[in-house]
Amino acid sequence: MELETCQSVKSPRLIMAILWPAFLMACVSCGVLFTLIDPLDLIVLGEKFNMSSQAGYTLGFVIFWLLGCVASTATVVLLIKPR
Repeated sequence: MELETCQSVKSPRLIMAILWPAFLMACVSCGVLFTLIDPLDLIVLGEKFNMSSQAGYTLGFVIFWLLGCVASTATVVLLIKPR
């Protein structure tokens, strides 16, 4: 895929070039993190999380996916050639 041919940020290929690698990294990151740490044992700012394990897994996945989206977006922006 040539990134300079994507005229719009709303191009489906461009959006998938950002979301798909971020999704894969979120899967791997959650798998590694939650293999080592139980979400019920997390303490943030001196307070213990008061949520179910499933909610902790979901929150962790969403956070990792957002971080992956930021990294993928930065990569795409750096690869697009200026006109």
